[in-house]
Amino acid sequence: MLEHRDRGSRAAFTPLSESRARSTRVPRVATGHLVSLAIAALLGLAFATACGKPRELTAADRGEVIYRTNCISCHNSDPNLPGPLGPAIAGSSRALIEARVLHGTYPPGYHPQRHSHTMRALPWLDGHIDDLTAYLAAAAHPAG
Repeated sequence: MLEHRDRGSRAAFTPLSESRARSTRVPRVATGHLVSLAIAALLGLAFATACGKPRELTAADRGEVIYRTNCISCHNSDPNLPGPLGPAIAGSSRALIEARVLHGTYPPGYHPQRHSHTMRALPWLDGHIDDLTAYLAAAAHPAG
């Protein structure tokens, strides 16, 4: 039996058994691509499994990010040391951090280390005070 295939302007006839045989074979190029994709998928799966879940950040970790992003331009990168404009703030109370960071004020009864009043309120840090407090508590170390 013959199969008719139209190729442009001239007709071609191929035996049906040969046509079926050709259609069931996978070209070598496609096979090579499939093998490459399979290897890449296995490697990706191996790396994903080896890496595991990302580390969960603690409050102190998040607070360090907040501190390094917002505070070290005035305070020292080591919160135990005074910075170019701001004092050492490691171990500061939550009340002080909240008053200074969110409102630019001091808590009742607090006597400031400096009287410059250059720090402005950073209201966008609302919701991060506990994290910042945790970092400053963790960073505090006794002098000496």
